[in-house]
Amino acid sequence: MKDKTEPGSLDEVEMELRQYSFEHDLREQLAALRNTQQPAVIQKLGAELEQLGQWLTDRYNELIRLLEISTELNKGVLLDDILVRIYTFFKEIIPYERIGCALIDDDYKNVTAYWAKFTYDTEPQITKGYSAPLAGSSLQTIIDTGQPRIINDLEEYLKKHPGSESTQRIVAEGIRSSLTCPLLADGRAVGFLFFSSTKKNTYKGLHQEVFIYIAAQVAHLIEKSKLYEKIVGLNQRLLAANQQLREQASRDALTGVFNHGAIIEFAQQKLNRAARVPFGIVMLDIDYFKQVNDTYGHIQGDLVLRKVAATIADEVKPSDRLGRYGGEEFLLLLNDVSEAQMLAVAERIRAAVEQIEVPTEQDPIRVTISVGATHVEPDAAVSLTEVLQCADEALYRAKNNGRNQVQQGHLPEVTGAGAEQV
Repeated sequence: MKDKTEPGSLDEVEMELRQYSFEHDLREQLAALRNTQQPAVIQKLGAELEQLGQWLTDRYNELIRLLEISTELNKGVLLDDILVRIYTFFKEIIPYERIGCALIDDDYKNVTAYWAKFTYDTEPQITKGYSAPLAGSSLQTIIDTGQPRIINDLEEYLKKHPGSESTQRIVAEGIRSSLTCPLLADGRAVGFLFFSSTKKNTYKGLHQEVFIYIAAQVAHLIEKSKLYEKIVGLNQRLLAANQQLREQASRDALTGVFNHGAIIEFAQQKLNRAARVPFGIVMLDIDYFKQVNDTYGHIQGDLVLRKVAATIADEVKPSDRLGRYGGEEFLLLLNDVSEAQMLAVAERIRAAVEQIEVPTEQDPIRVTISVGATHVEPDAAVSLTEVLQCADEALYRAKNNGRNQVQQGHLPEVTGAGAEQV
């Protein structure tokens, strides 16, 4: 059994040799006819056969190039990528200094410019987003016939159609000839490709035929790329929505900071890293918060919680993490800080909370916080339970010593990799 022909295989080379042999033999025979004393009619026949041979060769080469272009276009996925490939690979078969693409809107009422690429320096007059009605326009006629349209003198065309704004604009860019090609996918128009030249009389019927050969494929590729981009857009919105849901699920509904589960997970991640940076774990508890609720009510108490949470958040870096540990207690993770920096941040937060005033119908509510802080070195072999317990004990010392102060907890001086994880 013969293997399938691969590019550059013996079969492909043989085909090229046969084509070359055919052309070579034909030229030798025609030359012999011209050089012999033959009647004029025979010589004329020979010349016509030579022209036919050249025409067949040209059409064969065009077909091969169109197949190559088709292969290149199929490599594109996004619409812009496909249009750039068209701009790059059509140059050998259709002349142009500008290619534009306009798409028909979903409601089929307007045609909107989507993309253009050109070689000249003139300021573009038709840019992305430019739109015009489809009904009653010359573009509607092109759709109805399904055939490309050639205008080889746009200045003359504008004299006959002075109300055509798009023609006014394209002439102002310096364009003098145009080949407008409809993009039809399964009989449905999806848009247009505009090949444009700065010279008059650029386009011929052959250029129409060339585009018709590949038009359906181009239209389907554009439709496929538009669908792909819609899917990508929907997927991005879905990912964003999922991220938003995850974010919402990790947030405390009242204060907007991370909830208990999320802040504990962040803390565990800090301890699990193989090469940690030093960090601080800070527990903060609102002093006499029960009295706030008993005196002013839970609605005012909730306002106090929100205000305290916002004040703490304003005093820390974006890389730090703040969560509601429970009730009126907050847990703060300070990233990449020294022991002195941790204590300075804790003291700054304490002083900021002391300045809070929550207005009421009576006197404004003022609160203070007690703070327990523990510093964790990169090589500390401790569990999260031990770190939290250390910070909690420091917090209770602050409570027992009169509240509205910062106390530091010190971890046991144990290093290594054998600490229990929780």
